[in-house]
Amino acid sequence: MVLATVTPPWAYTLQLPQDPRGPGIARSTLRTVLRVHGMRDLVDTAELLASELVTNAYRHSSGPYSLRMRGAGRNRVRVGVWDSNPEIPAPFCGGPLGESDVLAERGRGLQLVRQCAESWGAYPIRSGLPGQGGKVLWVECTFPPCPARGRQPE
Repeated sequence: MVLATVTPPWAYTLQLPQDPRGPGIARSTLRTVLRVHGMRDLVDTAELLASELVTNAYRHSSGPYSLRMRGAGRNRVRVGVWDSNPEIPAPFCGGPLGESDVLAERGRGLQLVRQCAESWGAYPIRSGLPGQGGKVLWVECTFPPCPARGRQPE
């Protein structure tokens, strides 16, 4: 008789202040969480994706933001970033990827996220309380990467 090992679902949320050190702390925390859960193969891709989302939250919101990491199946992780800015950026609105200026200093990160993530999306957070609204941008990545990379789920 063979018993299957069942891994319980897990999720972590890291609250980050409006501080330039926040993205580095988020990357370090994500690396640790993935390693602890035996997902070392996902570290590089997940760290790249989370770094872009967290940096976007730091640059385009004026308050705190948070990183959420959740196991989404075997060798699959979902990373989401909440911030208080309700505006969903153009690359996450579901339109086609635009041409970005290769020499531009900004504006390519979220397009990179769409190209590297297995699936991605965004949704607004509505609240009647000040500072409780905003948006969540999320991505999922797997190892090995699936061939349908960058497609939004239906």
